[in-house]
Amino acid sequence: MRIQLSEHFTYPKLFRFVLPSVIMMIFTSIYGVVDGLFVSNFVGKTPFAAVNLIMPLLMGLGTIGFMIGTGGSALVAKTLGEKDHQRANQYFSMLIRVTVIAGIVLTVLGLVTIRPVAAAFGATGQMLENCVIYGSILLAFQVPFMLQIFFQSFFVTAEKPRLGLWMTVGAGVTNMVLDALFVAAFQWGIAGAAVATGLSQMVGGVLPLLYFARKNTSLLRLTKSRIEFRALLRVCANGSSELMTNLSSSVVNMLYNLQLIKLAGEDGVAAYGVLMYVNFIFIAIFIGYAIGSAPIVGYQYGAANHPELKNMFRKSLMITAVSGAVLTLLAELLAAPLAQVFVGYDAALYEMTRHGFQLFALSFLFCGFNIFSSAFFTALNNGAVSAAIAFSRTLVFQILSILVLPLLLGIDGIWLAIVMAELLALAVTLFFFLFKKKQYQYL
Repeated sequence: MRIQLSEHFTYPKLFRFVLPSVIMMIFTSIYGVVDGLFVSNFVGKTPFAAVNLIMPLLMGLGTIGFMIGTGGSALVAKTLGEKDHQRANQYFSMLIRVTVIAGIVLTVLGLVTIRPVAAAFGATGQMLENCVIYGSILLAFQVPFMLQIFFQSFFVTAEKPRLGLWMTVGAGVTNMVLDALFVAAFQWGIAGAAVATGLSQMVGGVLPLLYFARKNTSLLRLTKSRIEFRALLRVCANGSSELMTNLSSSVVNMLYNLQLIKLAGEDGVAAYGVLMYVNFIFIAIFIGYAIGSAPIVGYQYGAANHPELKNMFRKSLMITAVSGAVLTLLAELLAAPLAQVFVGYDAALYEMTRHGFQLFALSFLFCGFNIFSSAFFTALNNGAVSAAIAFSRTLVFQILSILVLPLLLGIDGIWLAIVMAELLALAVTLFFFLFKKKQYQYL
C-alpha cells in the first residue's frame, strides 16, 4: 500500500517511506565505487590516482543537477501540499528542460577545459593522459548523469520511492557488470571503466524520463510548460545549499589532493581516493534519509501542518543520532578490510589508507545532523539558511581545517580535517535550529 505524503508518520511508517531512498543512495555510492575498485586492482595505482584526481571536476560540473533536483522537488512538494497538481506538473516539466539544457552547456565547457584543469591539479605524464581519457568519456554522458541526479529527488516527491530505487539498482547493476566485462575481461583499462559508468547513467537518467513522459500512477507527469524565470530563481535559491555542498566538496577535494601530493605524493592521492569511495557509501545513509524525508517536510509545510513538522523533526534527530553512532563504530571495525580490498597489493599504501580512515571515520558522529539540517531547511523553502549551513560545512571550515591542521599534525591533520569541519558546522546547525524554531514551529 502506497504511503502518502499527507499521512502521520510513525517510526515504522517513516522507515518504510525513506528506506528506498536510503538504499537508492547506498547503491548509487556502491556502483560509483566500482570504477575505482576495478581500476585499482586491474589497471594500476597511477590510473586509480588519475580517476580520483579528475573526479572533483566531474562532480563539480554535475552540481547543477543537485541544485535543480533538490530545490525543484521542494517547490513541487510545497505546490502539491497546496493542492495545485497542474502547477506542480508544469514546474516539474520546466525543470527537466532546464536540466537538459544545462547539461549540454556543461558538456561543452568540460571538454574544452579538462586538460588544462587536470594539469593545474598536478597531473603530469601518464596520469594527465588518464585524467583526460576518463574525464572526456564521462563528459559525453553529462546530460543523463544530471538527469539521474534530478530524478533521485523527484521519485520521492512523486510518491514512487520504490520505483526510484529500482531505477538506481538497474543503473548500478549495469555499471558493475560492464566494469567486470570492459575492465577485467576485455582489459580496456581506464576507458572501459568510464564507458561502463556512462552507460549506467543512461539507465538512471533516460528510463525515468520515459516513465514520466507517459501516463503513470505517480503524482507527476511531463506536460506542456514554459520556462518561468521567477519560479526557476526560487528553485536555484532554494537548491543553492545542495549546489554549494557538492561544488564545495569538489573544490575541497581538489585542495586535499594538492596537499596530499605535497606531503605523500601519488600514494596520498590514492589513499584519499579510497577514503572518499568508502565515505560515499557511509554518508549515503544520511543523504538517502534527507532525500526521503524532505518531501514530507515540504508537503506538511505547504499544508501548514505544524504538529506533523514537529513529529518529523524530533524523529529525524533521533534517527540521525543513532545512525551516526552505529556508522562510526562500523567504520572503525571495517577500516582494515576495506583498505585491503582496494589497495592490499601495496603494503605502505594499505597502512596509510587504514590509519587515515580510522581518523576520518570520526566525522560520521556529526555529519548526519549537518546533512539533515541543510535538507530540512531546503524542504522548508529557506534556501538561505540551508546554504549557510552547507557553505560553512563543506567549504569554509574544511578549507580552514585542511590548511591549518597539517601544519600542526602532518598528514594526520589531513585525515582529521573533515572531523574538525563537521564539528564546527554542527555548532552552526544548532544555532539555526534554535533561531528558526518560532518561525516554522518544529519545536
